[in-house]
Amino acid sequence: MAFHDVRFPDNIGRGARGGPRRRTQVVTLHSGHEERNGSWKRSRREYDVAFGIRSNDQLQNVIAFFEARNGRLFGFRFKDWADYKSGPAPSRAIDARDQVIGTGDGSTTAFQLQKAYGDDAASYARPITRPVMGTVRVAMDAVEQFSGWSVDATTGLVTFDAAPGAGVEIAAGFEFDVPCRFDTDSIDTTLDIERNGSIDSIPIIEIRE
Repeated sequence: MAFHDVRFPDNIGRGARGGPRRRTQVVTLHSGHEERNGSWKRSRREYDVAFGIRSNDQLQNVIAFFEARNGRLFGFRFKDWADYKSGPAPSRAIDARDQVIGTGDGSTTAFQLQKAYGDDAASYARPITRPVMGTVRVAMDAVEQFSGWSVDATTGLVTFDAAPGAGVEIAAGFEFDVPCRFDTDSIDTTLDIERNGSIDSIPIIEIRE
């Protein structure tokens, strides 16, 4: 899949509007009861970055970024300021024990980064494929490991030099980006009499990997 490993400008992305989306089919029966079916196993993030533009300089920055990505053709990294850390609260510092990502079996060496969402009724494990390099921390049985492992910033796979023993809990803490692309091939700009530009909407959407 065509992807540029660059991040959408943080100062503009911080003002974006959006978040996770689900697709659910709801059928209302004659009795008034409902039948519901979830079409997607995983949620998909959608954003509108036009809300982050505060000046004509920023507008031109977005247009340049859009042109470099060839519209919808090339993907890119996007920092979701509402959800970019492994812990339950963005205000909390990253901890190597934030997310359990697997259990050793004595032979498996690679474990996918993930973030869990949920409560006592249900939970959802979101695969993380674009960790931010330099932020990833790893623990085995709640003890942080400072060597003996590596992480792939393009897949989110943590690989150990030697397979963790059977029953060893593998955990990780990290910051992450969302792989996205523009969801439009055109940008409609409005210039007022003072030549200040504005854009009504610039949708971007998460890439399923």
